[in-house]
Amino acid sequence: MNWLILSLAIVAEVIATSALKASEGFTRLFPSLLVAVGYSISFYCLSLTLKVIPVGVTYAIWSGVGVVLVSLAGWYLYGQALDLASMIGIALIVSGVMVLNLFGKMSVH
Repeated sequence: MNWLILSLAIVAEVIATSALKASEGFTRLFPSLLVAVGYSISFYCLSLTLKVIPVGVTYAIWSGVGVVLVSLAGWYLYGQALDLASMIGIALIVSGVMVLNLFGKMSVH
């Protein structure tokens, strides 16, 4: 259940971050509300997972998966380029999260 709540935190954060660009500096109402609601849900769910999953693991997964999904959302929604350097960087982030979870001593197995 904790991993499901963490997944919800990630999805809410990706939606909020993607809406942040659309809010145009909080001058557009609906995207601005989406940012506030999305981040509220994300941080609430993140705080629930921290009761069980170590903070380092939780944050690594939340931020790592978030970076990948926000990058894809930026590419899909806003036509932002994902060049080779970006893709290599994203792959390194994903690799780091995997190493932390598979081999780290603070990981929950």
